[in-house]
Formats: sequence, structure tokens, C-alpha cells
Amino acid sequence: MKRPIIFSSLTKTDGAVAVVKDFNASILPGQFVSLLGHSGCGKSTVLSILAGLQEASSGGIIIDGREIDGPALSRAIVFQSPSLLPWLTALENVRLAYAQANPKSSARSQRDAAQQYLNMVGIGDYAHSLPSELSQGTQQRVSIARAFSLEPRILLLDEPFGMLDSITRLELQDLLLDLWEQQRKTVVLVTHDIDEAIYLSDRILLMTDGPEAKLGRDLTVPLPRPRDRRMATDDPAYFQLRREVIGFLVSHTRQFAAV
Repeated sequence: MKRPIIFSSLTKTDGAVAVVKDFNASILPGQFVSLLGHSGCGKSTVLSILAGLQEASSGGIIIDGREIDGPALSRAIVFQSPSLLPWLTALENVRLAYAQANPKSSARSQRDAAQQYLNMVGIGDYAHSLPSELSQGTQQRVSIARAFSLEPRILLLDEPFGMLDSITRLELQDLLLDLWEQQRKTVVLVTHDIDEAIYLSDRILLMTDGPEAKLGRDLTVPLPRPRDRRMATDDPAYFQLRREVIGFLVSHTRQFAAV
């Protein structure tokens, strides 16, 4: 993918109400971009349309010069809940996804690849465990491994760490950042965590509140890469950007629950 993702006057209505209206933005290949705003401002609606799970009411999203019209293996999504198949082991959950992207591969190569993706996220020793035997954080690592096993060009993340304790959340943020540094996929992250957005992202797209939510501000994160948490949080630019984001959010109070 050499051309940007283009959101062109993206609008989504629910009955007579426009949840998102005239959302316009573009995301360059390889960028890590966060959608940030109050709970219920329509962030997940925009991501769901990008994933192909919902249809726009008007406008649309263009990838590689074509408007998307449904899900695709080139766009993998990780939800807040790991959503693993409970009757399959961690390895089998990842193998099933890898097989979708590589249908002609042998069963042996599928298992080997699944093991490699589990190793990549640091849980190779849990390959033969069922989801019920894993902690929430480990389950989410399996979910991340599953998404990467699809070998997508675009990774979509819908508050993937929202259900985790603070320590596990920081660990998985660092894991995600390491994986992104290695592969430089285009990433779109939905979050309401200001520090998470600043630490991980190249840009932060701030959304106004609904109804008729739209892009309010497009902020560039001025922190250098590769990024280290201590160095980032010691940088005065971190706190300056944080003040800008908080100022925007304070000036936009929630009026309508969009998602």
C-alpha cells in the first residue's frame, strides 16, 4: 500500500441522527494514528466502517484508490475483548487465522507459523493452553498474534488494552510499539487514554462530540523514534502536547452517546 487511507466526507446515521458527519482525514502508509475523544463520540463507529463491519451512510473510505465495501484480510482488527474461540488452544486460534491468509499452506507449516507468532508476542510456552487457562493479558497477546498472523497491511485496534490492569496495559503498549517498529504496518488505534495515544502514535486525530461528530484537530506527535517510555515522558514536548489534547477535550463535553 503506497497511497494513503482517505476518509472522504464519511457519514454514519442511526435513524434520524448523524452519529458521525463529514469526517475527513488521511493516513499515510506506515503511520501509527490514534482516534481520540470522549467515550461515545463515534471513534469505534469510524473504525468499524474502516474494518468493513459497518457501511457508511454517505461518503466513504478509500484504500489503494478504491472505496472499501466490506471486510478484507488486509485489514486485521483487535477488539477490547480478545474474542478467542474458547474450544481451541492459543496455537489453534492463531493457526486458524494464518490458514485464512495462507489457504494453500500445509498443516505443518500452519502450526509452525502459529508458534512463531506466539513466540513473537512472548507467549510461546502457552501454545497448548485454552483461553480459559490464560490471564486476560495473555489472551490479548494471543489476539494480537492472531491479527499479525493474517499478515495485514493495516492493523485496527479498538481499545485493545481497555480491560487490562495498568501494569499489563503498559507491557502490551511496549509490545505493540516493538512490533510496529519491526514491521511498520499502518495502525489505527481507538483509545480514550491520552498518554497511550501520545506514547504510541505519530498523529492523534481528535474527534468532536456527537451527534454529528467529526475531526476536530489533527495533531502531530513530535517525539522521536524509536521511542522509550522514560525518554518520552521526560520530554517537554510530551507535556505540551498533553495540555493541548486535554484543552481540546475539556472544551468538548459529551452530549450524545454515539457508540
